[in-house]
Amino acid sequence: MRKPTVALVGRPNVGKSSLFNRLVGARVAVVSDIPGTTRDRLIDEAEWNGALFDVIDTGGLEIYQPKEALVATDSPLEEGSRQFTREIRGQAMVAIEEADVIVMVVDVLTGITAADEEIADTLRKTSKPVILAANKADNNYRRDDAFEFYGLGMDEVFPVSAMHGTGTGDLLDAVVKALPFRAEEDFDEPDPDDERIKIALIGRPNVGKSSLLNKLLGNERAIVSDVAGTTRDAIDTHIIWNEIPITLIDTAGIRRRGRIAPGIEKYSVIRAHKSIERADVVLLLIDAQDGITAQDAHIAGMVQEAYKSVVIVVNKWDAIEKDTHTINEYVKEVREKLAFMPYVPVIFISALTGQRIHKVIETAMEVQEERLVRIPTSAINKIVREALLRHAPQTRQPRPLKIFLVQQVRTDPPTFLFHINDEKLLHFTYERYLENQIRREYPFTGTPIRFSFRERGKKAKDMK
Repeated sequence: MRKPTVALVGRPNVGKSSLFNRLVGARVAVVSDIPGTTRDRLIDEAEWNGALFDVIDTGGLEIYQPKEALVATDSPLEEGSRQFTREIRGQAMVAIEEADVIVMVVDVLTGITAADEEIADTLRKTSKPVILAANKADNNYRRDDAFEFYGLGMDEVFPVSAMHGTGTGDLLDAVVKALPFRAEEDFDEPDPDDERIKIALIGRPNVGKSSLLNKLLGNERAIVSDVAGTTRDAIDTHIIWNEIPITLIDTAGIRRRGRIAPGIEKYSVIRAHKSIERADVVLLLIDAQDGITAQDAHIAGMVQEAYKSVVIVVNKWDAIEKDTHTINEYVKEVREKLAFMPYVPVIFISALTGQRIHKVIETAMEVQEERLVRIPTSAINKIVREALLRHAPQTRQPRPLKIFLVQQVRTDPPTFLFHINDEKLLHFTYERYLENQIRREYPFTGTPIRFSFRERGKKAKDMK
């Protein structure tokens, strides 16, 4: 089940980014006194009293004016952001649409403005929980000034200081109370309403994701174009494969961070990231003509960090001059440049001609089956005992590492809990060795393995 989402909205320069940084506990958003600094939405995770939720920082909502009027008048927006007024507003409106709870941020120093009234009126029409945070209430006098904002028609006003942190606890209490679900455990439970296998098509722009989707479906479900960046939003398509319900997710191409344009494209990349998070299996498309690029490796790293199963799909294979050694040489290159995921299968296709298209879903479903494999406790302990006998862990400590018991505590992804004597005795190279020994018996093809280690008398500690 997905985490709930909280959107911070308000006019420019009321301190949304400062409040965002305070709630997520890190300086993620750029903070400036210049209105309009935040053009695109930032998303990060926050936690309060055991509840996990995503927080979205948005650009300032302005009463829209034509571009000509913005140039001719003294707009409060930072000069470089004026041309993006429509896009900034669009970004914020999408955040409002997707949010479960909305926090409207206002500035106690300026009091209620016409823009505040318009935004409040817009939010009241959403039928979503709206919480009003009166920011910059840094002392008792300013906190008293916050009561003016009851004039916006909100049920309660929370005076806060994003700079100093005062009042944010009460604000977070109200946010958590308004969330549709709260406990961290809720996110580990499968959604009974969505039992489809979700397969996401991920890759750089113009590697053929939409073409592959259309070929798999046999119709023009997605717009196919040679212009990189055509797909803006993740597109879900439901299909039945061998009587198994599947959701195919086509996504926007993920560019290098420095090449992401402001506005719609930035949000497209955010949605691609979210698509990885909700996928069971990721099809990482590679352009055969370009080979494995640094951006391909970066995207592969994102998939691995999310512990998602993956298939490397080398597309445009029809455009490559080949001999009997070409595939083997290409696979070798993939293994070298994506050395951190040696367990992934590699298939070669042409979305244009349909070459080997049948292997795409077939391989993805094989990988999904591997993701759900559960090893009996007796079997996993036998593997680990034999691994210890073959190669005992090396340590400079006077006592050796001892592994008392190993259990597979979950699938999706496969997660193993090791009961040990002292985590300080465990080196990451030995952890990799143990993983390799497990994969010799149970390959978990295309699927990352997660290890947790627990000392006697202590809680489990995730080591990966």
